[in-house]
Amino acid sequence: MMTINVTSNDFFKYQAQTSPNPLAMEISHAKGSFIYDSQGKAYLDFVAGVSACTLGHCHPRVVEAIKHQAEEYLHVMVYGEYIQKPAVELAKFLGKNLPSPLEKTYLTNSGTEAIEGALKLAKRATGRSEIISAKNAYHGNTMGSMSVMGYEERKRAFRPLLPDIRFIEFNNEEHLKLITKQTAGVILETIQGGAGFITPKNDYLNKVKERCEKVGALLILDEIQPGIGRTGKLFGFEHYNCVPDILVMGKGLAGGMPVGAFTASTKLMDLLMSEPKFGHITTFGGHPVIAAAALATLKEVTQHNLMTQALEKEALFRKELSHPLITGIRGKGLMLAAMTPSADITNEVVLRCQEKGLILFWLLFEPKAIRITPPLTISNEEIIKGCQIIKEVLDEIQNG
Repeated sequence: MMTINVTSNDFFKYQAQTSPNPLAMEISHAKGSFIYDSQGKAYLDFVAGVSACTLGHCHPRVVEAIKHQAEEYLHVMVYGEYIQKPAVELAKFLGKNLPSPLEKTYLTNSGTEAIEGALKLAKRATGRSEIISAKNAYHGNTMGSMSVMGYEERKRAFRPLLPDIRFIEFNNEEHLKLITKQTAGVILETIQGGAGFITPKNDYLNKVKERCEKVGALLILDEIQPGIGRTGKLFGFEHYNCVPDILVMGKGLAGGMPVGAFTASTKLMDLLMSEPKFGHITTFGGHPVIAAAALATLKEVTQHNLMTQALEKEALFRKELSHPLITGIRGKGLMLAAMTPSADITNEVVLRCQEKGLILFWLLFEPKAIRITPPLTISNEEIIKGCQIIKEVLDEIQNG
């Protein structure tokens, strides 16, 4: 087999970039809580592929599921036509582990595609066109998902987008009156991600749900980041006793493989079968290898106390990250944002920590936040080690 040498120049020349200054670390391999570069240097990973690698890197149970299914069959038919055991088992597992009436799942290739399906389902079910989202919301980057992104700077260049989109402030109860009988659906992140890991306050989600029920709108909760045990529950909404009409998931669902899904009642989901037929279709959604990885991930999360441990590890992070330049820690479980006094300090922390062997990252819309979303499998010793690196860098910054 011909070997192709890859250089950093090739990365910039042939692969499309998303920012002017990517971190451009060349990866050799990854295992557990560590990523290794091409020089063999180990980096403790506090980001987990932006909340995607729920069980860390190359978890044995996930790898085995992938290998086993790859030897059975790969893609065989477009979604929803053939009975493919991994996809059925995954959908059944979700249905059995979600509260009523959430029982039927549509599997997709990514979180943003699942958002698209959820928006379509809300319109199909209500016959209405208006969608209400939250300011500083992030739900993905395809055209429909971008339309409900509550951050104009990131979408201005791509207008026109979907019409009939309105925005409310997350946790602002006064804005609930903007949800009316013209509203098809209200889409919210259970915990706002890009905005800075903002949690709902004062029973906010239930108040949104009550308003939706009053006017006949559907509540869509985006659990793409908070889901799959990251907050200490299988899904974040379980902390707030608010069951959505449509649940969206992605990122960590398949242990580092590309995936998305949306779940609703059978009555709602069956609307996509007719008027029109093929109301939502995909070629690779529910791919058997991805579904096998997702089922293995879910079983590991639910069978090995990882959700309880996520809350214990949150407490450890909060204890270990006590420092004058940490002004607060937002979020829940292992979905945390350490806040600093300025964007410049946050930038310095992220970049200097990588030099010292610790991977951190930014949030989309909150420049003072340091993303801390490690694998659920991270050990207490690894947490302490990483926090020591962060505090070492903060000391350097503080001392000039």
